Amino acid sequence: MSEVIEVTEYKSWVCLICGWIYNEEEGLPEEGIAPGTRFAAIPDDWRCPLCDVGKAEFAVVEF
Repeated sequence: MSEVIEVTEYKSWVCLICGWIYNEEEGLPEEGIAPGTRFAAIPDDWRCPLCDVGKAEFAVVEF
């Protein structure tokens, strides 16, 4: 019998204007975004908490 462990890969998104990073695993609880919330699931009218630009100014961080 083998145990199946599901690995969920979360991504980080960086604001191209100011460098602030949204981490999907951590979410943004202080703004009502629960941990584990995918960037795509954040409302389209959400703004960067640091420099106030929209989601279009974010890019996924590739390591």
